[in-house]
Amino acid sequence: MIALKGAEVSAKIKEEVEELLTGLHDRKPKLAIVRVGERPDDLSYERGALKKMESFGLQAESFAFPEDITDEAFKKEFEAINLNKEIDGILLLRPLPKQINEKDIEHMIDPGKDLDGISPENIAKVFAGDDTGFAPCTAEAVIEVLKANNIALSGKRVAVVGRSMVVGRPLSMLMLKEHATVTICHTRTENLKETCKHAEILVAAAGRAKMIDASYVGDGAVVIDVGINVDEDGKLCGDVDFDSLEGTASMATPVPGGVGAVTTAVLARHLVKASLSRQ
Repeated sequence: MIALKGAEVSAKIKEEVEELLTGLHDRKPKLAIVRVGERPDDLSYERGALKKMESFGLQAESFAFPEDITDEAFKKEFEAINLNKEIDGILLLRPLPKQINEKDIEHMIDPGKDLDGISPENIAKVFAGDDTGFAPCTAEAVIEVLKANNIALSGKRVAVVGRSMVVGRPLSMLMLKEHATVTICHTRTENLKETCKHAEILVAAAGRAKMIDASYVGDGAVVIDVGINVDEDGKLCGDVDFDSLEGTASMATPVPGGVGAVTTAVLARHLVKASLSRQ
């Protein structure tokens, strides 16, 4: 089984970002990472994003708020970040605590600064196949990994396990645009294992640590793991039991070191594009 590492894909995107930066005349675009609380997966993503922005020659600042911040207080803080002319793009780490109305925030965010495709305008563009908006970074990163490894989507049977608006649904739309035949699976899918085993490309986006093992995977399938979980030992792991796939899958992405590294590279590309559009 070939491990599909994210480092090489990220390096290619970095070259693209460097070329885009030449159009900014030495101005460094700035990212705002907005986090509420201290969920381990959020902290991991934040660390990776900060490191990636620095390595790409971009600016980033974290705006962290307590888990118990009120809806009103958070909206006031978020609006200030949203209106800050020094900030070119915003990454909001979700889900937000229950007391905050996440739908309101999705409508508040400036679509031009919405680097992770959470605003109704950007989501609508993804579903319409319109490239002028920002797709969710993780969904776009999956496409980048497949393309970089010459894994064609056209005509392929794809199963996506997960139906969230963060990954599952937008990724399915991006794959449809590439002419794949996509089945969106979820916790109520009957005969889930059988559906997954028929897929030539299987994407795990369920948010459950090591849920997908070899019993879900057809011979020679490509497995893409977008999960970011923390196991019982406190170690980062994905939605896939990677070691169990040996001898079944032809290729698979590891966690860490797979899609996550590409996700933050896509975020950097979105940041530079957002900055260019604001000139």
